[in-house]
Amino acid sequence: MEPPFTLNPKMLRLCTEIARSLGRLEGLHVAKPEPKLRKSNRVRTIQASLAIEGNTLALDQVTAILEGKRVIGPQREILEVQNAIKAYDQIQSYNPHSAKSLKEAHGTLMRDLVEDAGKWRTKNVGIFQGAKVAHAAPQAKRVPDLMDQLFAFLKAEKDTHALILSAVFHYELEFIHPFSDGNGRIGRLWQTTLLTKFHPLFEFTPLESVIRNRQEAYYKALGLSDKAAIADPFIEFSLETIFEALEDLGAAIRPEPLTAEDRLEIAREQFRERSFSRKDYLAIFKAISTATASRDLAHGVQEKILEKTGEKALASYRFK
Repeated sequence: MEPPFTLNPKMLRLCTEIARSLGRLEGLHVAKPEPKLRKSNRVRTIQASLAIEGNTLALDQVTAILEGKRVIGPQREILEVQNAIKAYDQIQSYNPHSAKSLKEAHGTLMRDLVEDAGKWRTKNVGIFQGAKVAHAAPQAKRVPDLMDQLFAFLKAEKDTHALILSAVFHYELEFIHPFSDGNGRIGRLWQTTLLTKFHPLFEFTPLESVIRNRQEAYYKALGLSDKAAIADPFIEFSLETIFEALEDLGAAIRPEPLTAEDRLEIAREQFRERSFSRKDYLAIFKAISTATASRDLAHGVQEKILEKTGEKALASYRFK
């Protein structure tokens, strides 16, 4: 199975804009946002994804649950939040190309909410808008094979950009509707998982919050893709939300000026045990002068952070 979609100029332009946005964030040398911002964005992500499904708990209530405090509210909605916190905390451990890992994540999201959490559905389902069937999902007996094919496609596809693939997977999962309940929230979680494997900043990018703000457009894009039998409308919508979420993250990050110690620590992550020159160091920190780079490296040697071999232009360095 190859999910139907075609690349178009709008998708390529959005991918380029997203790459530029990631580049700007990388230029700030922020491997992860500050803890307070990470926590805030995680709360926004969880509250938004569940709000799309009808959960009424507010941001402050989700924050309290995250902090282990007691919250007054519907027990099912509190459990939804508790499950989502656990599921999103495990993002780094998921294998985004594994059906087993997807089912385990669904089991965490839907624990004690449905009897078949973490299992493919065994009944045929339709998605209703009012009294009208908006989408008739494939027969239940076809779900295991369709999901195997989808993961096989995801694993084998090497030429399509990861941003596009994350959107294709999200759309196809909603189309197949492999679980009896929780397909929307697991689809959004898995797209975030795929994006996080592509770039670690996506773990803390509030994509679900942007989708919540554009909920009507979200469902419209899904409907248009269903009607056209091609994922293009949803891919375009998804890329727009990714770009908006990254811009949101960038606006929230206010980095402090880097010290010599900060730069040396960033360089350590880059070079690890490899030798490097001052020129290599400057390639990472393009905004500093040659004199500043020399002072940083001299400081590293003095503080026994670095070992130095050679002198002047021939000097090379290695982290201890």
